[in-house]
Amino acid sequence: MNESTVKRVAFVGNYVPRQCGIATFTTDVCEAVAAAVPETSCMALPVNDTEAGYAYPPRVRFELSEKDVASYRRAADFLNINNVDVVCMQHEYGIYGGPAGSHILALLRELRMPIVTTLHTVLQEPLPEQRRVLEEVAALSDRLVVMSRRGVGFLTDIYGVPPEKIDFIHHGVPDVPFVDPSYHKDLFGVEGKMVLLSFGLLSANKGIETVIAALPAIIARHPEVVYMIVGATHPHVLQHEGESYRLSLQRLAQKLGVAGNVIFHNSFVTLEQLIEFISAADLYITPYLNAAQITSGTLAYTVGAGKAVVSTPYWYAEELLADGRGVLFPFGDSAALAKQVLELLDEGAHRHAMRKRAYLFGREMIWPAVAQRYMESFGRARTECRHSAPPGYAVKPLDQRSTDLPPLKLDHLHRMTDDTGMIQHAKFAVPNYHEGYSIDDNARALVASVLLSELETGNGPSLEPASRYLAFVHYAFNPETGRFRNFMDYRRNWLDSRGSDDSHGRTLWALGTVLGRFAIPSLRGIAGQLFEQALPAIPDTTSPRGWAFALLGIHEYLRRFEGDRLVNRIRDELAERLVELYRACRSEDWCWYEDRLTYCNAVLPHAMLMCGQWIPDGEMCEIGLESLHWLAAVQHSDGPDVHFSPIGSNGFYVRGGERARFDQQPVEAHVMASACLEAYRCTGDPCWMTEARRTFEWFLGRNDLNLPLYDPITGGCRDGLHPDRPNENQGAESTLAFIQTLLELRLAENTIPNGTAP
Repeated sequence: MNESTVKRVAFVGNYVPRQCGIATFTTDVCEAVAAAVPETSCMALPVNDTEAGYAYPPRVRFELSEKDVASYRRAADFLNINNVDVVCMQHEYGIYGGPAGSHILALLRELRMPIVTTLHTVLQEPLPEQRRVLEEVAALSDRLVVMSRRGVGFLTDIYGVPPEKIDFIHHGVPDVPFVDPSYHKDLFGVEGKMVLLSFGLLSANKGIETVIAALPAIIARHPEVVYMIVGATHPHVLQHEGESYRLSLQRLAQKLGVAGNVIFHNSFVTLEQLIEFISAADLYITPYLNAAQITSGTLAYTVGAGKAVVSTPYWYAEELLADGRGVLFPFGDSAALAKQVLELLDEGAHRHAMRKRAYLFGREMIWPAVAQRYMESFGRARTECRHSAPPGYAVKPLDQRSTDLPPLKLDHLHRMTDDTGMIQHAKFAVPNYHEGYSIDDNARALVASVLLSELETGNGPSLEPASRYLAFVHYAFNPETGRFRNFMDYRRNWLDSRGSDDSHGRTLWALGTVLGRFAIPSLRGIAGQLFEQALPAIPDTTSPRGWAFALLGIHEYLRRFEGDRLVNRIRDELAERLVELYRACRSEDWCWYEDRLTYCNAVLPHAMLMCGQWIPDGEMCEIGLESLHWLAAVQHSDGPDVHFSPIGSNGFYVRGGERARFDQQPVEAHVMASACLEAYRCTGDPCWMTEARRTFEWFLGRNDLNLPLYDPITGGCRDGLHPDRPNENQGAESTLAFIQTLLELRLAENTIPNGTAP
């Protein structure tokens, strides 16, 4: 057998009956390859965005859960042991879990066969996380498929991909006859009409309002025109915004007096139905509002069917409609659109010539031809991979893969949250109403909600508790002092007029995290007001930990608002204070900012590392790394099994004295793991990921007593480690320390280098 022979192909992506463009494409390319090369066995591995999944056809052999990174590793194991010759992965940022869809990396890193990745989006100006994910996808793939020439240029010029690794393959289209539109118009009751058509999942970036705004001028000359808008509202838009966009289009049509010329077909149509709609159209219009679209299945379908097309000049349209295969009009310019449409309606010969050019070009795009091109790419990938692939196990042994993290269980978090906010303490696993609430815990819970939202890649169940915790923070703010109150009793009476410096800094951290990371504009609005009102007070505080927590929040804020000069000035001032403390206190055997180690120690080097990267300032990076190295060494246990042993709160550790071994607090494990993850992001040194994992295992029983702090039955975390036993109470701070650490590790999982062991 030739070494490039491909007998078994697995397609990873969405799959019908899921309603989205990637599902349609994955299904079509899989079925096209299966039909074109019957001796090749094809299977599909779709990604589910709902717990119930979908009623998939028999072609589907294994299902992935979008938000569960462990399911991606299980999928890799499944592929490795099933003699798959090539994996064909569809890459789109929005369909895989994790920041910028990074969960897919967990699958790709484990695969032992060639990978051919089809890139449905190649961004000209990616965010840092998007760039990192695509660069690693490219590095892990043997071949990359793009559907436009511009995409080839972007990959080589922006992402540094070698041209010889890239295959240009057209977006596939159904093979349909070149027919007169009138033949299908009776199916939709539009006989004798001139039909304008747009189709696809409906969302505000589709620019449908531009076409409706052009209709009065078009109908004035051609009253027989009808505009058909085919497609359901995008499921994510429907979930978060309802049908507001569709309703706004309907109101616009009524306002302009063209409601009788507009037809909405509000459903996700089958391929057969779609072909009928396209066949009935005289003109197809793609009025998208954004140039940054590297491919479009809807445009490919209509060109392949030989339709006259009018489009805005987004990247794919410029390429596909060149050489007279269509006409372009400026973004959002309804007058220019009307002019182009009228010219095509008035000049039938010109319209039909355009149709013919499009149809002839589309012969290169029909699915049988595209399937052959994919098989050629699979063969090249297999040949190249055979020449370079190292021998190894089909499934990696334990020493070559990261330990699985425990499942995220939020039962106790919900148990500790009532209509007011997060209750401060618990008796065993029962909320202790006598102790009331604190802003510290509600700020921590707010940060956890934002991290959970990122892990969900959407709003999900994190939205409601986030609103509640933010409401508590808002109520805690005292505009007379510019500070936050801290303690509230169960009867909702405030017990202080202002909280500690630390609680103020920690609350700024939470607000900055909402502003920098959360997707809900309404929550960002109130967080922005509070952040602006509360930030000026932080320079007047005296706690280094308060400054450090505030710096974490400032850097989260600057993710989105980096040009804010006031915030930058406060950031620089606080960072310089920490530098001065370090310079004044440091010695060869004491690499620290103060003459004692107390609580939340690792937040100080964490803040230094962030400042060093963002300002940027080399000395701050050096201080952050040196002090974190020293702190890690201090908090390592003695003996052969090195584990995390934090400074005990029963006496702390004064310079020249003896360190307290107990009582060890969960919050110390969280701030240490978080700082180590920042050090890993800063340096790329895998030792920091190892340290973060080691620290997290303290919760699970790798500690001085070999007893777990985390309770998998309740989902809570015990309040500390005494000399002889854990503290059995499962309060808010401890539970949130565990949850935040787990969430941060999950979000960071896909930055672990391939083969790094914990």
